Amino acid sequence: MQHRERQPIALTIAGSDSGGGAGIQADLKTFAALGVHGTSAITCLTAQNPRGVRGIQAARPDMVRQQIEAVFDELPPAAVKTGMLFSAAIIRNAVNTLRQHHVPLVVDPVMVATSGARLLQSAAIRALTRELLPLATLVTPNLDEAQILAGAKLASVEDLRHAAREIHRRHGCAVLVKGGHLHGLPEAADIFFDGRDELLLTAPFVRGVSTHGTGCTYSAAITGYLALGCELAQAVSLAKRHVTQSIAQSVRIARHFTLNPFWR
Repeated sequence: MQHRERQPIALTIAGSDSGGGAGIQADLKTFAALGVHGTSAITCLTAQNPRGVRGIQAARPDMVRQQIEAVFDELPPAAVKTGMLFSAAIIRNAVNTLRQHHVPLVVDPVMVATSGARLLQSAAIRALTRELLPLATLVTPNLDEAQILAGAKLASVEDLRHAAREIHRRHGCAVLVKGGHLHGLPEAADIFFDGRDELLLTAPFVRGVSTHGTGCTYSAAITGYLALGCELAQAVSLAKRHVTQSIAQSVRIARHFTLNPFWR
């Protein structure tokens, strides 16, 4: 009988990007690039392209729950990530289901799109911080999201360090604060802190390329590496390299650039 390769499974709970550059589409491409079978629970449909988000239609919260349950029943994931959750009701349905399973959980606290569109209702921030983050293995806020979670303005790498420690103190999970939007730095700097160890992860900025979906790709890569059996700090370091190369080796689509998770 022919030997079949076994692949680990990862689950993404996030919104659909009709432009294919972010959200569920970016997550599944990233999982595939790492040799991980990707499953999904779609929280929202979005009408968007690289220029912006034109519309959002949220899924029924119970339908999000059913998708997650269907995956766990037959395709139990070795790691899970969340992206765009949009509403408190969707977050609570996801939390109630995930609470029954003990797998690594990466929370990308998607609040605002690169284009500026709001992707998390104001009322949902409380549910995210009080109900979802206590379940998280890792939270991966960008600069704006970290300022909300830490309650402070961030303008330097030292500020990122303080924010990571404050978010960990408040919520108990490991933190990766992404500093790619900091101005005046020669490199994209991120800070990882798990309550004991701190890592400074840097990579040169890729000039002349404008993409979206980097946060989705980064958190999906961490999730994929966790599904492959990596320890958390190692998964974060490998994912930093992956997203950097995905940007550096991005490809042209029509008049835009898109990340290339299959850069190997």
